[in-house]
Amino acid sequence: MLIKLLFIVLLLLMIIYLFRALPQMLKGQSSLPLSHYLGRRLLIAVILFGLLVIALVTGMIQPNPSPYKL
Repeated sequence: MLIKLLFIVLLLLMIIYLFRALPQMLKGQSSLPLSHYLGRRLLIAVILFGLLVIALVTGMIQPNPSPYKL
């Protein structure tokens, strides 16, 4: 349950950084470059993907069964 909560928090952080970059994209003037927000979102995505792979390998989460199995 804790790993699922961590996934949700990381996804929410990605959305927050997306919306923090929006005013800068529209105005074009800020103290931080746009790549700052892109880098943060990329870092969160890499962490999220790594945690997902680790959780699948260790069996903390189970993938859905294939609908094509008979």
